[in-house]
Amino acid sequence: MEHLIVFTEKEKQQLLTKRKGETKFGEHIQLIPNLTKIYDDIVNLDVDYVVFGIKEDIGITANFGKSGSYKAWDATLKVLLNIQSNEFTSAKRVLVLGQLDYTEQRNALVDVDLSKKKQISKIRNLVGIIDKDVTYLVSSIIKAGKTPIIIGGGHNNAYGNIKGCALANNGKINVVNFDAHSDFRAEEGRHSGNGFSYAFAEGFLKNYFIFGLHENYTSETLLKKMKKVKTIKHNTYEAIEVRNELDFSSEIKYALDYVSNRKFGIEIDCDAIRNIPSSAMTPSGFSVTQARQFVNGLGKHSNASYLHICEAAPTEKTEIQIGKLVTYLITDFIRAHKPK
Repeated sequence: MEHLIVFTEKEKQQLLTKRKGETKFGEHIQLIPNLTKIYDDIVNLDVDYVVFGIKEDIGITANFGKSGSYKAWDATLKVLLNIQSNEFTSAKRVLVLGQLDYTEQRNALVDVDLSKKKQISKIRNLVGIIDKDVTYLVSSIIKAGKTPIIIGGGHNNAYGNIKGCALANNGKINVVNFDAHSDFRAEEGRHSGNGFSYAFAEGFLKNYFIFGLHENYTSETLLKKMKKVKTIKHNTYEAIEVRNELDFSSEIKYALDYVSNRKFGIEIDCDAIRNIPSSAMTPSGFSVTQARQFVNGLGKHSNASYLHICEAAPTEKTEIQIGKLVTYLITDFIRAHKPK
């Protein structure tokens, strides 16, 4: 794959901070020293999880959002590799594959004029290239009997996750999306706001549950559109946390019941978590603990087929914060999940 950069032993050693009397997570993960064909390389590996990053924010730019999500993978690696390896973690069950890297494409967009339709069209065409890569990688990992954990990039990558998972399973899949936004916008060219609508329109997505939709940031047009689609359900953040009309734990069970009758994906948009630097950072959202409880609640089902954590946009000051957040969610999923 042209854009896949494999994570190496040398890079791992540079990031590891060893301490006497301790064993770090990164000391026990598995790597692929020489990549030939992704399926062939991992199908016989004694691992359950394949973790990879997507270093891009092109889909967010195509949606007029705040850039920076390409930094989340590097921020995560620095923390993930250096947590403790103990009875609560399962480092030996994890392959850290590497990242899909679009640095060259990002650099080409530095001077792009977002007021011009041709320029927007160019960016959205680039998102289509990323879609193909993500689809192929996710599909290959699942066909090989492993569970992908996808870190970073914009929420445009939900499309590739869904399509890849659906192709690997020869049928539509369900998805639950922990998000302040539906990302079910018009099919106007690919961007971070319409990954789910494209996946639905193209027949890869069946039941779709949006968990914690923000009432202030969902248009009436979108609400009407979602009501027409009988396989979409949602709750709102305000109904759960402001008006206390719904119970958080009960809603997790409701969402799980709605999606778990077939293979399903778990999408976590960091926009939904309070005060987390992201493409649409919010002062009013779920706590980190609630996000972790959500991943635990959904991840424990055997039909949970992938985890995607996206839209976090770390700065120099916040990269450790983001790295810790994403690492907690990764390890919560691994602890909860019981692969078939």
